[in-house]
Amino acid sequence: MEDGKAPPRGRFQRFVKLASLSATLGTDVVTRGVRRLAGADPDPFGRGAAEKLVATLGDLKGAAMKLGQMASMDPDLFPPEVLKVLSRLQNEAPSMPFSDVTDVFSDELGQAPSELYETFDEKPLAAASLGQVHRATLKGGRVVAVKVQYPGIGEALKADLNNMGAVVKAFSMTSKLMDGRAYFREIAEQMALELDYLREAELARQMAAAVKMFPELKVPEVIAELTTKRILTLELLPGETLKALLARGVGNADRFRVARQLIVAINGPFLLSGLVHADPHPGNFMVMPDGRLGLMDFGAVKQFSAGFHRTHARFFRDAVKGEHVDVLKVMREVGFTLELPDAEAQPLAQQMLDIAVRPLKTDFYDFALCTASADSKRLFAKHAAQYLKMRPPAESVMFGRSFGGLSQNLKLLAAQGNFREVYQGLVPLVTAA
Repeated sequence: MEDGKAPPRGRFQRFVKLASLSATLGTDVVTRGVRRLAGADPDPFGRGAAEKLVATLGDLKGAAMKLGQMASMDPDLFPPEVLKVLSRLQNEAPSMPFSDVTDVFSDELGQAPSELYETFDEKPLAAASLGQVHRATLKGGRVVAVKVQYPGIGEALKADLNNMGAVVKAFSMTSKLMDGRAYFREIAEQMALELDYLREAELARQMAAAVKMFPELKVPEVIAELTTKRILTLELLPGETLKALLARGVGNADRFRVARQLIVAINGPFLLSGLVHADPHPGNFMVMPDGRLGLMDFGAVKQFSAGFHRTHARFFRDAVKGEHVDVLKVMREVGFTLELPDAEAQPLAQQMLDIAVRPLKTDFYDFALCTASADSKRLFAKHAAQYLKMRPPAESVMFGRSFGGLSQNLKLLAAQGNFREVYQGLVPLVTAA
């Protein structure tokens, strides 16, 4: 990672940069990706286009880069060589100059990093969409990770959201079926909240409490006295990121262990308390030397409403146990608006459910061969007009981001084994909740 310039802040300035990228790539990224999903284009857009995309989004940071991070996790959209390039957006964006880091510390804590820590590495460990992380040691010698927010990123994020909001509004005015304003508000509000590192510190504490009963998971401890709204100091977890593990490759025993831990990390806290990690890209999980899985980056942790949580927990229990599930009843209870007759809605919803529960139907499942994500997309494309009349509640956006991300990580891990048994082991949590 090389030091980059501060991200452009103005709405028009950021729009122009994205428009320029679009002109450079043409419609390569979108049209070829869609055609690939449909099986019509064996020649997806190449590494050069991906490099241009990563360079531009990495410089922009903010919401634009977050969208790139999401795209980098979809193994059905791009081939492995392109995904490898896009994955740099997960934690390898151009970093800010160290002078900017010092300025943030001066504003927030009134002292330079060298005065507050025993050591503080100028070169960041990782740089992402809203801030970058530095390795440091406390005066007592404890090793920590210090996340420092990019100067001006709040303005840049607001500009991105205003640009995206204008697009969403325009689509929404064309048809009631295309009205995505409630979903966009949910996303925009969540992204804005991620700018507050004091909030993130509290969410890290809540997540630590939620995973306490799972000894194979680890959430880093918050160092409160060195945490402010734009600086977050946490215990540094040893090991390698899931992203690094995927890059070097390991045997199935390790891949299955990590896959099991990911399933527990996302499902466990949700089943117990309605809490989920909603930014589960491979750069946010640490595979530790002692075999545990560390969780990182808690800005997108989401607490769901009691009704949404309870209904989904019961649905999970019944689906894992192989009991009959009244899909439309579940959908109505969690807040779906169904504008189709039940006779039309039920078979469509059932098809989606059947795709989702495939790992529960057998004692051996191979995620390398999993086509659930691609099959779901094709089914939606085939029946888009009907599915658009089955509208989920706004809070389901973060639910989908979390559990969709889990599915993508499992596909990337390509583990084989008895995943039904893993899910069955979580069923007692529903009773405990």
